[in-house]
Amino acid sequence: MSIRVGIVGVSGYGGGEVLRLCATHPTLEVVYVAGESSAGAKLAEKFPGIGKLSELTIEKWDPSKLPKLDVLFASLPTGESKAALAQVPPSTKIVDIGGDHRFVEGWTYGLADVWPDKIKSANRIANPGCYPAASLSALAPLLHAKLIEPGQIIIDAKSGVSGAGRGGAGSGFGYAEVNEDVSAYGLLKHAHLFEISRALEEVGGAPAHVTFTPHLIPMTRGILATCYGRGSATTQDCMEAARAFYAGRHFVRVVDKPPHTKWATGSNLAFVSYAADPRQNTIIALGAIDNLGKGAAGQAVQNANLMTGQSETAGLEGTPLWP
Repeated sequence: MSIRVGIVGVSGYGGGEVLRLCATHPTLEVVYVAGESSAGAKLAEKFPGIGKLSELTIEKWDPSKLPKLDVLFASLPTGESKAALAQVPPSTKIVDIGGDHRFVEGWTYGLADVWPDKIKSANRIANPGCYPAASLSALAPLLHAKLIEPGQIIIDAKSGVSGAGRGGAGSGFGYAEVNEDVSAYGLLKHAHLFEISRALEEVGGAPAHVTFTPHLIPMTRGILATCYGRGSATTQDCMEAARAFYAGRHFVRVVDKPPHTKWATGSNLAFVSYAADPRQNTIIALGAIDNLGKGAAGQAVQNANLMTGQSETAGLEGTPLWP
């Protein structure tokens, strides 16, 4: 069985990671790639090691000129996909890796490890953002089990520079600006704050109040989300709740010690762990992912697998890079 796929925004970090995963996928066949500044180039010019796809030409993105596709991955900056993707025929399933369709009517929020059954019946998927993927992976089991109060959640998250996208070098994210530096940004107004709150509300069944502070740190890829909640559960209670919540899920690892971002590099894995002090009514939940893997392309391919009736793990079982 061959499933024809296209990738929009292929020359960006997220789109390039989708291409890497699809290039060795057992059933996803890349037949169309599109971009803006890279239009007209062969894939080999942007990705010299891409192999059999090297002669595929990057098209200028035009939704009215799409070939027949089963799945379209769209990896475009927030604000650039809504109008264009509305022109894609309903027969083509879409995974939007950008931010335009999260919690928008007609689109299913693609948190694959939490709501796989919703994704299986959908043909329009809004991929979660990278920070939400890390934070929600850690917090969802606690809210589901009513171990933390939804109204008092603090998230302190740190991301590698690739989260800014390939164009980030022209926006203060080049090596000279970020090396030997750590900075907070988007205080109280980051675009992912609404998304995280809405997802937690759906998991916990009650409004969630979240304080979210993202930080940029000088590494290429990875996110560590350290989340604080109020509750009287023990560390063991939290671990057991997470293991029960993710029982049978392929990509979430519940670990006994604080996770490292490097454990997930190059993979679709999410590592979660917990520490609790009932005397102080404090619970710490930790989530570590690769922001281009589980935080973008890995989860996008996982969603595509679910949407097309394949094994959820198809093309995603490679182990993380180490060191």
